[in-house]
Amino acid sequence: MAGLTINMQTSEADKRSRILDGAVKVFLAYGYQRTTMDDIARAAGMSRPALYLQFRNKTDIYRAIATMMLDLSAEVAQAALGGPGDLSDRLIAAIDDCMFAMVEKFAGSPHGADILDMKGSLAGDIVASWTERLGGMIAREIEKEAVRLGTDLKARDLGPGMLASLLLDGLEGIKMRIEDPAEQRRSVRGLVRVVSLALQP
Repeated sequence: MAGLTINMQTSEADKRSRILDGAVKVFLAYGYQRTTMDDIARAAGMSRPALYLQFRNKTDIYRAIATMMLDLSAEVAQAALGGPGDLSDRLIAAIDDCMFAMVEKFAGSPHGADILDMKGSLAGDIVASWTERLGGMIAREIEKEAVRLGTDLKARDLGPGMLASLLLDGLEGIKMRIEDPAEQRRSVRGLVRVVSLALQP
């Protein structure tokens, strides 16, 4: 009986994975608005009723994709932050791996930018949770670096959480203001240097 339960769970997980993979393809091909549940069912290789057993609607599918991608990006960021190198190198690697790499997956599609822009209206709570999670990771690394260097952030009216928030807010500003990815990366390096300077004893 236990084996049957595991197989059923695996089968359901496989179905959801097929649906999400198929949905990403059709969202990128047609755009979110023009994509129908029929399109997603065909891309996933299943009937429309079978699709509705897994997801109520297109919004739920989009939210599931956002959750999957942001969870993965958070794991990638955590690995980069825990890797070798000084804090600046690790911060830049985390930002590059979890943000730029994710955006670049959509860059080749004419609908990629629209799909990414919709995350605020369709999955704002998921993005907020991810931002909080990422901010916490960064703040912990900043705190460890301050301790290592013997820097009293409180005496400077700063804190790890504040610096992490300033970094993430700055990243949002860079994404909104600058379109060229190379220039974005250059600005990110400058922003990280500013944070690193704040930690110097």
